[in-house]
Amino acid sequence: MTQQFLEDAVLVRPTARQLAWQQMEFYAFVHFGMNTFTNQEWGNGTEDPKLFNPTEFEPSQWVAACKSAGMSGLILTCKHHDGFCLWPSKLTRHCVEHSSWKNGTGDIVRDVADACRAGGIKFGVYLSPWDRHEACYGDSAAYNQFFVGQLEELLTSYGPVFCVWFDGACGEGPNGKRQVYDWDAYYATIRRLQPDAVISVCGPDTRWCGNEAGHCRKNEWSVVPEVLRDIEKIEEKSQKVDDGQFSRRVTSADEDLGSRDAIRHAGRLIWYPAEVNTSIRPGWFYHDEEDSRVRSLTELLEVYYQSVGGNATFLLNIPPDTRGKFHENDTARLAELGAALRVALGNNLASSAMITATESFDDAHQPHNALFNDPSTFWRCCDGTDRVELTLRFPEEQTLDKVMLMEHVVSGQRIESFALAREDDGHWVTFFAGEVVGYKRICRFERVRTKALKICVEAARGFSTLAFVGAYSEGSPQVQFDKIVNVPSAKPQQMGT
Repeated sequence: MTQQFLEDAVLVRPTARQLAWQQMEFYAFVHFGMNTFTNQEWGNGTEDPKLFNPTEFEPSQWVAACKSAGMSGLILTCKHHDGFCLWPSKLTRHCVEHSSWKNGTGDIVRDVADACRAGGIKFGVYLSPWDRHEACYGDSAAYNQFFVGQLEELLTSYGPVFCVWFDGACGEGPNGKRQVYDWDAYYATIRRLQPDAVISVCGPDTRWCGNEAGHCRKNEWSVVPEVLRDIEKIEEKSQKVDDGQFSRRVTSADEDLGSRDAIRHAGRLIWYPAEVNTSIRPGWFYHDEEDSRVRSLTELLEVYYQSVGGNATFLLNIPPDTRGKFHENDTARLAELGAALRVALGNNLASSAMITATESFDDAHQPHNALFNDPSTFWRCCDGTDRVELTLRFPEEQTLDKVMLMEHVVSGQRIESFALAREDDGHWVTFFAGEVVGYKRICRFERVRTKALKICVEAARGFSTLAFVGAYSEGSPQVQFDKIVNVPSAKPQQMGT
């Protein structure tokens, strides 16, 4: 490798918190709050707290439904733009302490955090910077102090938090003024109180995919220009119902963030992986008129494969109804999704294959490392090798429709193009071509029958790595879902909410 910008690119690596977050892969967004009871998407902050009164609040039901789909965490909208807090905040009266629910003695955030821990999934928080209720919003210094105080309440009272999710919404407050957010102070507070939490979307750790319709880029790079961090802090493309037009607003200029052409003159590069967020319904909060408009299994599978299978994570919103429960249509679809993924990715046919490579770096990095679910081992080739091949030979002919590839991203994101080929009567026939791999790439294709599969890396930055190789066929025997989605290798302008 002679080009300095490529040498710089492969030196960019994920932090421990970024890697732990990406290994979660698929997790829930839960929009619940005052809007649930006013049938709104954006409240105005003048709502009477007494309106908030879930009659059958059951966070353990949320957790069970999320787990049925294979999700590993849950992010709760602790405060949306209306300023109503789902915990008894000492900084405002616009909170559950002054609601009808449990005569003001309850704490939604605590109950959800406890349910997540009891159910074995991680808990995260969303806190809207925009507050249409708080009188000091727009008095930048005073409101920033107020907002840091709310962060401190959330991050010191409810145990470990895997994510603090921000959006960039910045409308007017009750006084008609717009706020200047002190992002640096917000970030510093999170790092001090929850150092293992990723700061998502309007933050330094994870970025928005660019839309809320569940559409993904063909190639999603984790190593991108540093300037993208500031681009996230605007709200023009966020908080949209999918009206059939919004999902097409990602411009062609947004499509390529990390190729050689995109980074050649970009200056400083950062590890800034993508999150795909969308809702299981057209809206983000519950509306009973949308009970018949839950996304189809086919749609959800497509988003899953494009996001988790395309070097991103998948944040799927499920809004509880006025009972405080997920609607039956939503829970049924989540269970259906989990079952479909267990069938599709439940049995790794590569685990019984023999694997060889045209070259390996040394004895510690042989190709058989890629067949094991062990983050400490991986295959790699020698420095400066642009083209290298790995061949899997199965004990008998197999039918395949998916191949999973995972780079050892602790060593950087390196693979730029690859192809898959099957052996046919002594000849190799290419049937799939791809570019980015990254943390995980799930290649889907029409069924092929073969006794051997070849993975050909055709271009890479410096050298190639593979931490995991899987081969699958629809209808294979099922196994536990947590063995599928967490095979380790080793966000929004006002997005989403």
